[in-house]
Amino acid sequence: MLVLSRKLGEKIVIGDNIVITVVKIDRNQIRIGIEAPHDVPVYREEIAPARAASNPSLEHVGV
Repeated sequence: MLVLSRKLGEKIVIGDNIVITVVKIDRNQIRIGIEAPHDVPVYREEIAPARAASNPSLEHVGV
């Protein structure tokens, strides 16, 4: 796992076409924006396992 520190407005780039931006910081909660192609699924962790259980090809998804 790569752990990075980012400030408000700063971005993280994954590969050639996924960008994560720190949009808001409020006390102990942050809000992030994710820009990804439409063919790249992006899920919250709490719903990904249920989808992976019904579709083994999604087991790698953990966002």
